[in-house]
Amino acid sequence: MIGAFGVLAAFAGTAVAVTAPIVVVEVDSGKVIYSQGATDPWYPASITKLMTTYVALDMVRQGKVSLDTLLTISPQAAAEPPSKMGFKPGTQLTLDNALKIIMVKSANDVAWAIGENLGGTVDGFSDMMNETARRIGMRESRWYNPNGLPEPRQWTSARDMAILGRALMRDFPDQQALFSISAIQFGKAVMANHNGLLGRYAGADGMKTGFICSGGFNVVASATRNGRRIITVVMGQPSARERDLKAADLFDYGFSQSAGWTAPTLEALPSSTIGAPPDMRPYICDRKKPMPVDEGQAAITSNAPAGADNAFSQLLGATQAGAAPVALATLNSANMRGRSLPPRAPLQPIAVWTGSSPAAGAAALAQQEEEAKNSKAAKLAAAKEKREAAREAAKQAKAEKAAKVRAAAVTAPHPHGKAGVPATTSAYTAVDGPEKKPAKAAGKAAVKASPATVAKPTAKPATKAAAKPAAKKKSAAASE
Repeated sequence: MIGAFGVLAAFAGTAVAVTAPIVVVEVDSGKVIYSQGATDPWYPASITKLMTTYVALDMVRQGKVSLDTLLTISPQAAAEPPSKMGFKPGTQLTLDNALKIIMVKSANDVAWAIGENLGGTVDGFSDMMNETARRIGMRESRWYNPNGLPEPRQWTSARDMAILGRALMRDFPDQQALFSISAIQFGKAVMANHNGLLGRYAGADGMKTGFICSGGFNVVASATRNGRRIITVVMGQPSARERDLKAADLFDYGFSQSAGWTAPTLEALPSSTIGAPPDMRPYICDRKKPMPVDEGQAAITSNAPAGADNAFSQLLGATQAGAAPVALATLNSANMRGRSLPPRAPLQPIAVWTGSSPAAGAAALAQQEEEAKNSKAAKLAAAKEKREAAREAAKQAKAEKAAKVRAAAVTAPHPHGKAGVPATTSAYTAVDGPEKKPAKAAGKAAVKASPATVAKPTAKPATKAAAKPAAKKKSAAASE
């Protein structure tokens, strides 16, 4: 079934099966309970923000900055793509609030601002990330930005992220609550943590998720049971749902095992023979499907056909020889079908704000809301004025058209060469067409019926009759 996804150009244009990086490690001892492709290079996505957080907290520990240090959102930070808070350039917030926001909301604009403000530039901060990574034992990681947005040169590995998780717990024990915040509240908006294990898997207490098309769905997760803490790293999964379920399965397996003296440490895992991360985009972000979302509260049941599950399982390749059956199950997407995690526990939002204090933040937010309200009112008024102007223009155009029609009716030439007669002029009677003849006939009848016309023929005979006797009398007189 690899043929279904054999077009995936994972390495230099060659279609090969890919091993999804996984590692399960005991926090206190650093012993590896289970691993698969743990040192293979992979695109980290937003789990990068764990590295950003370590560098920031390390600067606080050294006294170079404090959690109350104000960071300023630059135009470059504001322009970063979502997920983001959408702060305007010039907005300020404390480092403490910034770290809470990137751990829960995974805001790329805020992570970028941390890099710019603490490192001088993003490149400067990236240098600090790389230096710190080498110091704490991360061998495969290469950092170029503080938020994890797509960067083909930015790599890490499951082993390195487990090392980073342990370092955060070991070096900053007073900041462990930062990684288990279920939600933040900014003004009236409540934003839940993308980590779908928090509040749903017993004992889950951190840390960070991440997603980009080229790397799939990643998570660095921690859980504690009976005083024993475990970190599980799962990378390259096709959805947030499968990532969360597989991490839960691996926790179940890890808590059921003891890390014996023969178990290797993270540092002892052999280096990878793979030279570059695979590009998972052709499968993860198939154009025929909706764009995936890194959302921990997403639907937990699969709608994909069985063939697709099997094909993706084979695309990810086989597990290491001798792996436990419980862990093997986590690689088979078909085993995820119909399964679910418990409903999420009620959120307990932590307030965050802009400015130096909650009062300053509330005032700034109120001003922004007022400006937004005024802007909306102005837009509505402008739209109304535009509609009224359009109606008035239409009315005027209609009146002008009617006037042109009336003018044309007056000046238009008559079909028989006579000027047209206005239809509204009552002093004229239309005589066009078949009505002409009846009108002439009526005129003749009126002439015959005139008394003056009848009297003339009758008067002439009377004159002649009177003339004849007068002539006879004259003739008689002459003869006398």
